[in-house]
Amino acid sequence: MNPVTIRNMAHSNRTPEDSARSNWTFLTNHGHVLVCIAGDPGIRGRDIASRVGITERAAQAIIADLVDGNYVKRTRIGRRNHYEIHPDQPLRHPVEQPHSIGELLQLVANLAPLRTGKNVSDIHEHPDLTEENHSPSR
Repeated sequence: MNPVTIRNMAHSNRTPEDSARSNWTFLTNHGHVLVCIAGDPGIRGRDIASRVGITERAAQAIIADLVDGNYVKRTRIGRRNHYEIHPDQPLRHPVEQPHSIGELLQLVANLAPLRTGKNVSDIHEHPDLTEENHSPSR
């Protein structure tokens, strides 16, 4: 048998559980949480958990990691948390370190360029910082 036939036989015997295990994504849960926060700086942990597909406890642990790593600032406003992303922070893995959180969010969350010293909450609060009205200096 040639390798293609063997590979096809292996895939034909896969169960639904096997298929579910192979459903991986390019971003980690930390990346997904960051994207959720970027899209809504006042988002609740329970809503993050629901969108990402993790438990509320896991969402809170990831938020704590992002705060401890200085990627996100958490501020209590009344009974809710409000998050501010520090877009100039570098990505963590050595392969990705030349790039910033802002670049990642610009790519994945379709946000206006963030390497301006402005944070994501500024972009939501100030329409003059939209993609059409903001051109990054290069």
